[in-house]
Amino acid sequence: MVARQRTAEADPSRELAARLRMLQELSGRGVRALARDTGLSSSSLSRYLTGRTVPPWPAVVALCRLVTRDPRPLRPLWERASHPLPAPPRTSRQIHPPTPPASAPRPPRNDLPRDAPDFTGRRAELAAVLAAVAGSRVVALDGMAGVGKTCLAVHAAHRLAADHPDAQLYLDLHGFTDGRRPLDPDPALRALLAALDVPSERIPQEGGVERLAACWRSELAHRRAVVVLDNAADADQVRPLLPGAGHSVALVTSRNRLLGLEEVPPVSLDVLTPQDSAELLARAGGEPAGTDGRLAREPQAAAEVLRLCGNLPLALRLAGARLRHRPGWTVGVLVERMAEGPSEFDTAFAMSVNQLDHGRRRLFRLLSLLPGSVFDEYVVAALAAVPLRDARAMLEDLLDAHLVQQPAPGRYRLHDLVHRHALRATTEQDPAAERQRALIRVLDYYVHAAAAADATMPFLSRGGVACAGPAPADLPRFAGKNTALAWFGAEYTNLLTAFDAALAAGADAHVCELPRFMRSYFARRCGTTQLNVLFEGSLAAARRLGDPRQLGEAYSDLGFARHNAGRMAEAGEAYETAAVLVTQAGDVLTEAELTMRRGYLGWDQGYVEEPLELFRLAAKLYADAGCPMGTAHATAYEAWALLQSGHREEAARLAREALETPHTDPAWPPALTALITLGVAVAREEPEDAFGHLRRALALAREDGHRHNEAWCLNCLGVALRRMGRYEEALASHREAFALLDEIFEEQWKIHFLNAYGETCRLAGLPNEALRLHRQALDLAPRLGHRHEEAMAHEGIAAVLDATAPSAAAEHRAAGQAVLRDPLPGA
Repeated sequence: MVARQRTAEADPSRELAARLRMLQELSGRGVRALARDTGLSSSSLSRYLTGRTVPPWPAVVALCRLVTRDPRPLRPLWERASHPLPAPPRTSRQIHPPTPPASAPRPPRNDLPRDAPDFTGRRAELAAVLAAVAGSRVVALDGMAGVGKTCLAVHAAHRLAADHPDAQLYLDLHGFTDGRRPLDPDPALRALLAALDVPSERIPQEGGVERLAACWRSELAHRRAVVVLDNAADADQVRPLLPGAGHSVALVTSRNRLLGLEEVPPVSLDVLTPQDSAELLARAGGEPAGTDGRLAREPQAAAEVLRLCGNLPLALRLAGARLRHRPGWTVGVLVERMAEGPSEFDTAFAMSVNQLDHGRRRLFRLLSLLPGSVFDEYVVAALAAVPLRDARAMLEDLLDAHLVQQPAPGRYRLHDLVHRHALRATTEQDPAAERQRALIRVLDYYVHAAAAADATMPFLSRGGVACAGPAPADLPRFAGKNTALAWFGAEYTNLLTAFDAALAAGADAHVCELPRFMRSYFARRCGTTQLNVLFEGSLAAARRLGDPRQLGEAYSDLGFARHNAGRMAEAGEAYETAAVLVTQAGDVLTEAELTMRRGYLGWDQGYVEEPLELFRLAAKLYADAGCPMGTAHATAYEAWALLQSGHREEAARLAREALETPHTDPAWPPALTALITLGVAVAREEPEDAFGHLRRALALAREDGHRHNEAWCLNCLGVALRRMGRYEEALASHREAFALLDEIFEEQWKIHFLNAYGETCRLAGLPNEALRLHRQALDLAPRLGHRHEEAMAHEGIAAVLDATAPSAAAEHRAAGQAVLRDPLPGA
């Protein structure tokens, strides 16, 4: 991935409008309410939010004050938007690396299922849907099962796609999927944001559904997208998923009328008219109206087919497909086959299934046992214990029989009604032991596939699957990290559902292992809440298994999740328990990883010597295990900790040692930490070398698309510039770092940067600004449990007050020393 162009450089007015829309999302107000509370006119505010007009500065200030945000970071952007100037020529003294040319943009996401080639009738309903979208941008289609809600919504979405070219998305909300809970708004929003390729650092990890919904509306606000939200359970489930300001549209389907969505116009569907039903049956049966086919020659039998199908499009298509593929049948035979079942739907489905051979009928029944809704051929091969080629061929036959749908290439699903029929059939026909074996094969597949994908991402192998069953014969091949991330994204819901299914089935080996191989993906793309839930379940399963090594890893992983969620005391308790178990198990790599994690936690809690010793111990353990990359990783963090303690020469030496470790990975994980450490450490003595190291680190962070690491690099560049005495450039770099955090609304990450920024302000002759930043750090650090930064904030305030209030300065120094000296709460 190449470094992306900053939007503000390309179009500052558009970027300013995007930032103002974020403020609107934070306010929770509509345009009229926002205009009223800020004293602006609705029409002017609308132009400001859409970027058609650059607002006057007082309007920006009013919006910021309404949501208690400092407007000053927006001032440079507002000035560029108000007075656009050509970009200045770059010179040899430029400190920021030139942004590489952007790669070719990805084509817009299109998840829409294929438009029905035999779409019939629905002229009035289609016109009503398009009119509702034109007026309100959202429409709700309701009606009974099988009436064609999804078909109409998808058909309308294809009609709207040309006017909404930025994305065409489809999401099944599983409001009425037999045996499955409706999809909660949280995973639904994360799936939608992932479909838009929103970077993980811009997706809120805390704050619940409200912040996720605000992020989703903000992303849609500057796009023209069409979104189909299929199979909604109720208004509460779908309300957070609706677009806000902008031009994007949403089409919602549900078997219930969504009365709670008062602002959304409804379109209710009834069964097809007899004329349209007859036309659809003829088209599905391969006998267009006006031809002298079987339906025309047997009008009474054809009328009975329409009656048995209940004029429902899904049943009509299934019946027509059977007739088309059975040229030897009369329509009377079709009626006889359909009349054998207990209901119109079961009759239609059973009639289709009965035309299959034994293996395909068995596969069709077993598909209802899959934990997820959309699946691929690999998991189907594992489910049925057949070769991949056979699974692919059988799926194609089921697809032709309209028993399986294909929403995207290589992805399959069962319609809800078909799924219900298949589940009833497997319960009646397949022994419970066979169903249990099939489910375990699926769980084995997901554990082994996740392990294979995970192996492409972390720089330290986790040693493969330990206690789940054997790997299936066929697993996906992952060419690299990006391929693995794409697989995790596609299988995200299935993996979580598989975890729940393993819990319900008492499959403790799978409950214990599956979260471990999802950790790297979650660290990049998902929030801490779900990670904690997974590892809580994993720990409980490990206890039941009674394996000390598994139990030690489970405690270590739970501690990692607790630390990332800011639950420091609980993380420490989990690590202490893990340390005893891991040492007893004698797994050196796991012990090294746990030692690193304890070092991270100790540093954030305000300790200095103990984390240094832990990083050194981890380096030795990695060396004993024959893992030079792990040794380099531990050495890089020891160097970073030494740098923060003022030992620049030793930090530089260790950073160079880490960088000189032989490796083959172009995105070598220890490099970022080592390069930043080295760049800051030698800034005063070797400024040119320092710039080279920091430029390289910044390029790595931007190439990885990790905005937090990019902000870290920029902040450290500010520190290096300050040490060279180049205060104006240092301040600019700090501001750029904080602007990144403001864009992604990551307030808690500022604790890592506030004191450094404050020190630069003090030395640059801005004591009031320095005091403000250090006091902000002093307010934030105790709440987050960062005792080191709390002590540094006291020291920073003392340095500012030395000249004007020496007694107050002394009090802050004493308080800072007490923070590091006193034991932690509960220690």
